[in-house]
Amino acid sequence: MSGPQIRLKAWARFECAAAVSGAGPDPRRCMFPPNGSRGGVRSWFRALLPVLAGLMIVTAWSVAARADKASAPIPASTLALMAARGTDAASPIVLRAYKKESEIELWKRNAAGRYVPIKTYPICRWSGQLGPKTKSGDRQTPEGFYTVAKSQMNPNSRYYLSFDIGYPNAYDRAHGFTGSAVMVHGICSSMGCFAMTDAVAGELFSIAREAFAGGQSAFQFQSFPFRMTATNMARYRTDPNIAFWRQLKEGSDRFEATGEEPAIGVSGGRYVFAPSADPAKEAAFAELHRAENGRIAALVEEGAAAVRTTYSDGGQHAFWATRIRQGFPVGDISRPEALAYAGQDVVLIAARHRPPPPPPVPEAVWTAWIGPWTGTGSPSLGRRPTDFVPSYEAGPARLHEPLTRYAQSWPSLTRAAIEGLLPLPEEAVSQPLVEKVAQR
Repeated sequence: MSGPQIRLKAWARFECAAAVSGAGPDPRRCMFPPNGSRGGVRSWFRALLPVLAGLMIVTAWSVAARADKASAPIPASTLALMAARGTDAASPIVLRAYKKESEIELWKRNAAGRYVPIKTYPICRWSGQLGPKTKSGDRQTPEGFYTVAKSQMNPNSRYYLSFDIGYPNAYDRAHGFTGSAVMVHGICSSMGCFAMTDAVAGELFSIAREAFAGGQSAFQFQSFPFRMTATNMARYRTDPNIAFWRQLKEGSDRFEATGEEPAIGVSGGRYVFAPSADPAKEAAFAELHRAENGRIAALVEEGAAAVRTTYSDGGQHAFWATRIRQGFPVGDISRPEALAYAGQDVVLIAARHRPPPPPPVPEAVWTAWIGPWTGTGSPSLGRRPTDFVPSYEAGPARLHEPLTRYAQSWPSLTRAAIEGLLPLPEEAVSQPLVEKVAQR
């Protein structure tokens, strides 16, 4: 076979492989050899067999790889953390996300039936601002209470592994919010999702998978703008979303006080929470929520600053920012230039620092102040000068003489005035009011 024929046959092989794989222009050109002869057909099939075998191997490897990452075990270190908190891989889970802190917490139900914190994962990228997602394409990462069923798990995700958090929920739909396919997934690129990197997304996927295998039908995904502390609620009290955030605060307090996944509904466009079936747990929530509201009011009264935190387009945990600077691979990063302007606080009400009130005076000190002075302690109120005699101790003798003189003199003066023996007093000329004021 001549050189041009060898090159032509090699090119035909390449073109057929490209066509079969979908990269070539027209797969029909590879269906039959150009000359149509029996020998040509055999030669054509012999040339195509390696290509088909290679495609089968690649396809099988791809399927196996997807199956491997979706069935990867939970890391031993995470299983140890579960065991230390009295729980295991099969127990139900709750995930809690905090946008400002760029963290997702894993909580698991322990043997006593209470959810306990297990581990905190740093978020590599979330997008938008603090506040709820309202429409498709706004790049907002949602806030609220969501439900993740087994059917929402995606082992074939373009972003390694993922699960859909369930946006929009009943609250979102009640307000006419739009959008879909909000995921927790791998890599570090977000358009409204929680991008965790492949390794973290794989671990969260395996934890959810084992909880489903243990019998949990769906788990709750709680998404908050920030940690719902009294300090943060006072700090963001003037934000346009504060009424919505107070609803999230109630659900957060209920979860932390009772250790139960809150039963959530929507009524009148608001989140509503069913009371706990356990009266003791319901009382614990009421006490915590009342105390938290008291702390918020006290912080405002003491002059805590009010701020609004702005973002160019979401944020990133400091852990991942450091690793990326060190060259750690995290995959695609969405809008890295926007991270320079993440988390800028705008002060709306400046803090007022009030000095604390003086402590109350102890009773022993008060007793020393108001009691008789015995020569010791503070003499400020109990000590009396030696020459001082109070009027109530002096008796009527000191007033007797002036009153007597007055009684004797007044009638004589009156009689003399009547008889004309005393001149009448001259009438004083009154000054105008303006002059009086001017002289003051």
